[in-house]
Amino acid sequence: MENVMASPIRQTELGIKTDYGKWDELGKSAEQAQLARDQKHLQQLQQLKVSELDTQTQLSFKLLTQKLQQRIADHQWRLYNYPVNQMYGSHSLVASFLINQHQIQSIPDAQAYISRLNAVPKYFAQLEQALEERAQAGIIAPKFVFAHVLSDSRNIIDGAPFNTAKDSAIWADFKRKLERLELSAKQRQSLLNDAQKALTTQVKPAYQKLIAYITTLEQRADDKDGVWKFKHGEAFYNNALARTTTTAMSAETIHQLGLTEVERIHQEMHAIMEKVGFEGDLNAFFQFMRSDKQFYYADTESGRKAYLKQASSLIDNISARLDEVFNVKPKAAMIVKRVEAFREKSAGKAFYNQPSPDGSRPGTYYANLYDMQAMPKYQLEALAYHEGTPGHHMQIAIAQELQGVPKFRKFGGYTAYIEGWGLYSEYFPKEMGLYSDPYSDFGRLAMELWRSCRLVVDTGIHAKRWTREQAINYYMANTPNAKSDAVKMVERHIVMPSQATAYKIGMLKIIDIREKAKQVMGDKFDIKAFHTLLLKNGPLPLDVLEEQIIDWANNA
Repeated sequence: MENVMASPIRQTELGIKTDYGKWDELGKSAEQAQLARDQKHLQQLQQLKVSELDTQTQLSFKLLTQKLQQRIADHQWRLYNYPVNQMYGSHSLVASFLINQHQIQSIPDAQAYISRLNAVPKYFAQLEQALEERAQAGIIAPKFVFAHVLSDSRNIIDGAPFNTAKDSAIWADFKRKLERLELSAKQRQSLLNDAQKALTTQVKPAYQKLIAYITTLEQRADDKDGVWKFKHGEAFYNNALARTTTTAMSAETIHQLGLTEVERIHQEMHAIMEKVGFEGDLNAFFQFMRSDKQFYYADTESGRKAYLKQASSLIDNISARLDEVFNVKPKAAMIVKRVEAFREKSAGKAFYNQPSPDGSRPGTYYANLYDMQAMPKYQLEALAYHEGTPGHHMQIAIAQELQGVPKFRKFGGYTAYIEGWGLYSEYFPKEMGLYSDPYSDFGRLAMELWRSCRLVVDTGIHAKRWTREQAINYYMANTPNAKSDAVKMVERHIVMPSQATAYKIGMLKIIDIREKAKQVMGDKFDIKAFHTLLLKNGPLPLDVLEEQIIDWANNA
């Protein structure tokens, strides 16, 4: 809890309003304080008598000890990241966080929103210092990143009250939330005046100053994409792979696994080509799937609404059938939403935001509909299952709702487990008789193929020194996805080394564990009990997950 109370952002995500008007502290002093807390907590843990703990608490002890040891060890790599990039960063978080996380249910909540606006200059000053510290250590994002960061930053201060255009994203959000409160005209106008003043005298100058600094930093950047360019870059990447996958797999092993899976999925796609009567080779089929208008909604507002409606319908359908494969379901609601205009150009294809624990904010599946050519109908089903139900929403919401486990297990995570579950959630609906359209089944395979290519490309960029162009060409030659997909994915690999390897490795491990449990249990194997066990302990490292499942199978 001490770590939560050191992070106003995390507090808000968890529905805590203790520091509702503040941002997190950034930079060296904050990172040193985190290290000191971790060291203190590890020392406190080591004083416990493990043998006296119950089974569930022993698991918590094991997980927390490992987590603290890893964070302490990883302090040496604290500068090895890009605090602003096209995927995330404080520059875009200010708007997205206020819009999606900061609820206004009272006058104090509105005042806290305004306090956060007034605190943006300090927050960005710390961000600039953090960026400069990295730059002095030779850690600067590649040149392509800066256009995205500058564009998103300028978008946030475009519109009223900054200029005469339509309302900016933050101003529109504040006004919309204020309208829901029962206020006197005087109270409402006072809050609007304070927010407007904060936006024009604090937020706008802070963004202008950050934009000026980012512009100078861009001049110091190069076009080298992999972390091999950093001092001790190879050691950093190997460590990143170990943390992301929770395995000891080397970069070369992961690269070869990716190549093998790409070949296997290509063979399954050939079978679908025959089923639909397509004449030509696989690359011709990919081109057909990329270009034929029947596979895309119109690049219009009505087309985008149709996409969101279909995604919601698919999620509603599988939600009605969850009792077939689950003994446990989340209480939290979930909505499907389009990525906001101010960040859709640079944001990822789709993602999920967790619900608040108190139920005041639902889980949200975001679909990025900026480029409708990158969101084909045939991938819509698998994408909805992954980001929504039964994917991230079920896993994350159920974890948050667990009873009798500490908060770090309810709200923490292991990327290989979380994204492995997401990709597995694309897979098992086929066993339920879904993906009845062969093109949707092709879409499922295309999504799995995409994640297999990630194993090849991530290691290619960071361990084998592939260029950005090599990586894009690999995706284009081996998948049916749009080029915009390939570009965004490669750019994501570059700024988030190792992260994209988690999906496929996590999925393969879950399927492998399931098959081992089936072999042990035979007819006693129950898919509902298996899924419950996968979810009831919250996120786990893959080796610990396997221990839990095999122990269950042996003692069933």
